Amino acid sequence: MKQKPRFVIFAHNATYDTLHQVGTLGLTAAAMGKDVTVVLLFWTIRKLAEGRIDDVDFSPEHQAAAEEVRRLLKEKKVPLVSEMFREARAVGDFRLVACSAGLEYMGVSGDAVTKQVDAVLGLPAILALTAGAETTLFM
Repeated sequence: MKQKPRFVIFAHNATYDTLHQVGTLGLTAAAMGKDVTVVLLFWTIRKLAEGRIDDVDFSPEHQAAAEEVRRLLKEKKVPLVSEMFREARAVGDFRLVACSAGLEYMGVSGDAVTKQVDAVLGLPAILALTAGAETTLFM
């Protein structure tokens, strides 16, 4: 059997606009039959651990438009990031992996994320898992 094309996203930035793109790209790739891995790093780990993965927050340079964008997202019934992750798992091969060093650097206990991810791995294992992917994005 032919191996599915692998699609990898290294998710470092944790503002809503970035996480929305991680969710939509991951969901779309999974629906297209790709084997999707999202690697959570630094700020995305912290946001997940704090239960804020669905917060609609923006970087300072986009604050002027933040309220309008929040209104439009609600009006258009755009799904939450966590909903996109769940849907991606339901339609295809999609996994969330947290970097173990990121847990340490962000002061996050493993217990805060292990139930929300498919694996907590070190960098050697992450690099082995993601080597040779058809698509690799760093966001």
